[in-house]
Amino acid sequence: MNNRRRFPRIFFVLTFFGVMNLLAMLSNPALANIRGVDVVRLIGTGMCFGAAIVSFVVYYRDLK
Repeated sequence: MNNRRRFPRIFFVLTFFGVMNLLAMLSNPALANIRGVDVVRLIGTGMCFGAAIVSFVVYYRDLK
């Protein structure tokens, strides 16, 4: 598979997982009473968005 085609797919998959986790966190009415599992979910969401941004940058850097 071509690298130019792989990175947009990675971007969209990671963005999808990040948005789904973020929506699950925001739907929690007891956000003030945050638990350990919620912290882990937030860290995972941040990792998904971070990796998506990196794949997006790598994709556009390779176009030059």
